[in-house]
Amino acid sequence: MTRVIGGAAGGRRIGVPAGSGTRPTADRVREALFSSLESEFGSFHGLAVLDLYAGSGAIGLEALSRGAATVVLVESDRKAAEVIAANIKVVGLPGATLLTRPVEKVTAGDPPPGFDSVFDLVFADPPYKLETAELQDVLTDLVTHGWLADDAVVVVERGKREPWDWPEGFAALRDRKYGEARLWYGHRHGQGDGEVPG
Repeated sequence: MTRVIGGAAGGRRIGVPAGSGTRPTADRVREALFSSLESEFGSFHGLAVLDLYAGSGAIGLEALSRGAATVVLVESDRKAAEVIAANIKVVGLPGATLLTRPVEKVTAGDPPPGFDSVFDLVFADPPYKLETAELQDVLTDLVTHGWLADDAVVVVERGKREPWDWPEGFAALRDRKYGEARLWYGHRHGQGDGEVPG
């Protein structure tokens, strides 16, 4: 079990998938991530958030708890998706959509039918074994198929020793290491020059 840290659903306990197939972002990493992003956005109110390789859904549901208007969670593993569905009910807030499909198949097309917004914030926490080039292709597809706002921020979580290079269309903001994980912050290329505060 883990918990929602802040916002309307703060303190609620949410499940995590059993086994080693998923690797939930540690609470302290999630807390640092959202503190940093709140400095960037000022507020999550009204944001559209995309949580790729969602695992337990903790990142997306944290954003929903803190005021995001829309959260789309993408997870290919059916057992993990069942956990996410249960966690959505625990959080009890409107605006969450779960897609149980491989991330690369979802992002290779247009946003889901009926979704009339672009995403302001994307979080991608793939299995560490996923090749860098595969994740770069996913992010490139987000741009190609019109998923992202012009000023969208993207956060990628990788192992601390895993290499990461932003694909064309993105610019690096900064990175920060937390234990065995490293968070890489980026944004749509040409959309500002500042860093995400730490």
